[in-house]
This record gives sequence, structure tokens and C-alpha cells, in this order.
Amino acid sequence: MTKVIGLISGTSVDGIDAALVEITGRELDLKIELLAGATYPYPAELREKILALCAGEAVSMAELAEIDDAIAFAFAQAAENIQIGHQPASLIGSHGQTVYHRPPQGSREKGKNSGLGYTLQLGRGALIAHVTGITTVSNFRVADIAIGGHGAPLVPRVDAYLLSHPQEARCIQNIGGIGNVAYIPPRRDNWLEKMRGWDTGPGNSLLDLAVEHLTNGAKTYDENGQLAAIGTPCQPLVEQWLAQDYFQLPPPKSTGRELFGVAYLQQCLQDAEVYQLSAADIMATLTELTAASIVHSYRTFLPQLPDRVLLCGGGSRNLYLKQRLQFLLPSIAVETTDEAGVSADFKEAIAFAVLAYWRQLNIPGNLPSATGAPKEVLLGEINIGHEA
Repeated sequence: MTKVIGLISGTSVDGIDAALVEITGRELDLKIELLAGATYPYPAELREKILALCAGEAVSMAELAEIDDAIAFAFAQAAENIQIGHQPASLIGSHGQTVYHRPPQGSREKGKNSGLGYTLQLGRGALIAHVTGITTVSNFRVADIAIGGHGAPLVPRVDAYLLSHPQEARCIQNIGGIGNVAYIPPRRDNWLEKMRGWDTGPGNSLLDLAVEHLTNGAKTYDENGQLAAIGTPCQPLVEQWLAQDYFQLPPPKSTGRELFGVAYLQQCLQDAEVYQLSAADIMATLTELTAASIVHSYRTFLPQLPDRVLLCGGGSRNLYLKQRLQFLLPSIAVETTDEAGVSADFKEAIAFAVLAYWRQLNIPGNLPSATGAPKEVLLGEINIGHEA
């Protein structure tokens, strides 16, 4: 039994999710127990700097180093706080904060970097290990990217062992700033090789940006989809937006705020002007885009529709969004991973605890059918804590 802390801040940049878990087993016998889970908000000034960086604002190397340090210290503080009242952990898995993600472009020849993807997560593990004294695994995505993969999504392999079912085909749909899916066929007949995973498109990223814009900064997210729920989706706009290239691109694929960010929202608002929509209508239409893009993704790219959809991430708490997904998938049960025994709020943090645990055991963490990498690889760089 190993006690591990998982840490992640997603594309919504709303704070650091921390999970303290006990892990036993290896793969098919993998079991986790969530001992504590909490979200620690970033200081407002740091969040603004991160969002500006994600939006492409130019910074000096000195400023980048300061932001990197500040994120690492915030992650270390989260790791220390989540252990209060518990026996200390022996390992940390820290995803860090993504500030830039470039998917692979086209084919790549060995020894040449044409078409190679790139990703940057700030909050370096060496500093977290130094501050906490706990061995920290970080920088998970780069090994997959180095061999031609997308480095995303990385959670499907963990989902496979925690949320698969002997008879049911399941979609595990994370709705963070960006949405991503893991399709898990019934657990039989080379089921792992038949798994699929990709980023479905915007999750909460456009919704958060829009509500902040529409309320002049009074709100940073649409709690329970309350504003969207009193509006009416504009279907012609949704169909226009769904024609965007990313939604037609076959998996494996990955995306981020580089595409579905401030500039994209501005274009959406410009497109909406002709329809003279209210603020609630705009929120309802953007929420419909998130739901419709997920369903379009399933209908276009899955070998079959799932028997059950299990939601996780912040968007799983958006009741209106969940209702829209259920409406668009009328014959399929739409639930949360809570109902399958894994915390919907902290599943991503739990996953990076598991990936760190696997790294120590020399077990590969990527799923090539999800990331597009040619083979399985070990994920993460190990930084030894001074108490190890």
C-alpha cells in the first residue's frame, strides 16, 4: 500500500486539485482509496498572470521563471495542506499547469523534428520535491510527445483499470476547461487495444470566459448552468461552430486554450451579433456547443455509442450541461464517475497520483490508441525528496 498525492490545475486555471490516495495493486488489480480531496484556489494575481500567458501574452524569461516558481510553491503548499490530519505521503504526482500545448503536425520522420508536438507545464517537480521533502514525479506529457504522440489525453489508461466494466461499453467524459473522452469497450477480447481517447473540444473554457465577459468580471463561472438554463440555444450558431476544422479532425487529437480561448470567444460573440441574443441565450448557445461537440465526437468517431457515459471534472457539476447531454443522448445513461466509485471532482488528480505510482514501478502510463504514440512509454521525471 502506497500513499500518494496527485496534483493538477487544468485549463480552467481555477485552482489546484489535490487528492491524497492509498494505492494497492498494479494494473487489473489496481485499487485506490481517496483519503482527502480539496481544491486550493490560486492567488488572484497569479491566476491572472497564468491566463495572460495562456492567451499568448509575451513575457520575459525572468517573468516566466517567476511564474514557474510561484506555481511550484502553490503546488507544494497544496501538497502539504492535503496531508494535514493524515499520515504523510511517500510520493507526489504533479501534472503542473499547462500554459502551452501544440499538437503534432502531420507525419514525422525519425531524427527530424518536423511535425513534432510540444507542451509546457509550469510548476517544476524539483522545487516541489525540495519544498515538501517528498519524491515528486512531474512533466508527464513530454515522453509521449517525444516519440510522436500528442501527450494527451493521459488519463485513459488509468480510467481503463478503475472504471471499465465486464459487459458495458463506457465513455468517461472529463469536462474541465477542455473536454476529453476515454472510450472503454467491455473488458474482454483485447479490450485495451480497442480503447480510444481524445480531446473532444471546449469544456468550460468558453463558458468561463463568456460569463466573466457578460457579467463584467462579477462571476468567473456559470454555477450549475443557472444563466444558461434561462436562455435558449441558437441552433444555427451551434451548427455553424460545429463546422470548425477541429471537430472534423479524426482522433488521435488534442487541443487547448490556444484554440478555444479568448480569440475564439470573441469570434463566437461576433457571430452571435446578427441573432441579437441575450446574455442568457449566449450562455445557453455556448453550453450547447460543449454538449453538441461531445455528442458529435461520439457519433462520428466511436465504433459504437456507449452504454453509459460517466462525467467528471468541473463541468460534471453543471446541471444544465448535464441535462443537455442527456437530452442529446436519450437512450444512454449519463451519470458521474461518483456513481462508479471514483470521485468526479478529483478523478484527474487521482489519475496523476496513479501515473506517479506507475512511474516508480516502471509501468508505462500512456495509451497509444489515445495519444497516437507508436508505443507505450514510461511517463514522468522523478525528483527525489530529501526525506526519501
